[in-house]
Amino acid sequence: MFGRVLDKEFSDSDNQETPDKSSFNNSISDHQAVLETVAVITHDKKKNESEKANSSKSFQIGDMFGGQNENSDDLETVIDKEDNVFVMSNRKTKYPTLQLDLRLIKDLVVIIVSATAGGIIFSCLGQPVIVGYLLAGSLVGPGGLNFISEMVQVETFAQFGVVFLLFALGLEFSLTKLKAVGPVAVIGGLLQIALFMFLCGLTAVLCGAKSSEGVFVGAFLSMSSTAVVSKFLVEKGSTNALHGQVTIGTLILQDCAVGLLFALLPVLGGASGIFGGMMSMAKLLLVLSIFIAVAYMMTWSFVPRFLKLMIQLSSQTNELYQLASVAFCLLLAWCSDYLGLSLELGSFLAGVMISTTDFAHHTLEQVEPIRNLFAALFLASIGMLIHVKFLWNHVDILLAAVILVVIVKSIVVTVVVKAFGYSIRTAFVVGLSLAQIGEFAFVLLSRASHLHLVGGKMYLLLLGTTALSLVTTPLIFKLIPVVMHLGILMRWFPSESSMQNELPLQDKATMLEAYNRSL
Repeated sequence: MFGRVLDKEFSDSDNQETPDKSSFNNSISDHQAVLETVAVITHDKKKNESEKANSSKSFQIGDMFGGQNENSDDLETVIDKEDNVFVMSNRKTKYPTLQLDLRLIKDLVVIIVSATAGGIIFSCLGQPVIVGYLLAGSLVGPGGLNFISEMVQVETFAQFGVVFLLFALGLEFSLTKLKAVGPVAVIGGLLQIALFMFLCGLTAVLCGAKSSEGVFVGAFLSMSSTAVVSKFLVEKGSTNALHGQVTIGTLILQDCAVGLLFALLPVLGGASGIFGGMMSMAKLLLVLSIFIAVAYMMTWSFVPRFLKLMIQLSSQTNELYQLASVAFCLLLAWCSDYLGLSLELGSFLAGVMISTTDFAHHTLEQVEPIRNLFAALFLASIGMLIHVKFLWNHVDILLAAVILVVIVKSIVVTVVVKAFGYSIRTAFVVGLSLAQIGEFAFVLLSRASHLHLVGGKMYLLLLGTTALSLVTTPLIFKLIPVVMHLGILMRWFPSESSMQNELPLQDKATMLEAYNRSL
């Protein structure tokens, strides 16, 4: 009787699915897809179990992370003609069901546990925990023990680390100080990129290579790691120091310039004309100006009232305020990315908008635990791109390339910052802080490879150099105080007392005190 009641209440017409525009036939008829031969591999669980029972193969630790689940259904994978492997994990069912990606859960557990272990080990050794995160990621990634099954999902999830890291930086960043370092950050940052592109383009021509490839390498090398450098500045308490303000301002400018560089790549690759590339960059600059103008108006009109309302609604618990802060950060990050800018710019701008209110410190306290978790996850995901075997096989040429990059970038950045009236001491610290190649370089390199802008050997060289430079960045930061004290003893740099004569921000004494503490 109960079954008849259900049949009467829920008819078969309720289960009919609406037409899916992304279905197989519709995709082909609308010319949204092309037919291609693929191989579907079904992993029979029972067959695998019998083979394991009858085989004498010894146990391997990788079997623990193979992604197989005794209670899961048979896994199907699709391999196309280019040997790309796709996991069939979204089967359509008659009734809506809750679907779990257990492989993603397993991957997140592996990467978080390994990052925690790496951080603990390096903390006990008195080394920066960032090195532990990077090496832990390289150990469990494809270049190591290959415990991670779904690289794309993990890396996408880890991208929240950069978003929350820059959001927290924006909360600690003073808008007044940002205006003070604006010239060296904006004009100086663009000048650094232009100098690298010119020098590498000229070197390519002199060596008989294509000038377009040299210009791209210059743009590639001009990028520094926002996530890694920001993490070190936060750990050292240098975000309010003079060199910290200049460094962060330059990093934010580089993040903004990524969109312009993406518009430039088709021009260098010959995919679009010079006029088309110039129009794309002009459009991007216009969008950036409008986005910043709208954010500035919201800073003084909407944001204070919104945060005050959240404080009133969160009188008993901070849960709602914490959720609202995260939502505000993610919303601006998404809007920035949707407009063709970057997630990093939007999240940093969200933090700067809140920093002008009286709720900046409270907001930072709420998002700090979230930032720490996702920042560790992001750094470990960057480590997964590092293939230890590849680095070891080519350690000589890659180490020489990293040393050359560190020297050249330090000199160029130091000269540019010094040209804006800062002391040689501050300029040199900024130069060393920006001496690595950033994580955005991986994205630029991938896009350039698709446009055939760089050859296969150059691709491997740049990829290995970037990975090794990220690994050596903690060592550079550890050496900065030693180099600075040595420079003072050798009278290369002025002493602390002469720092009073340097181009100031709003509060010289406070900035100098923070600067000395960071060293």
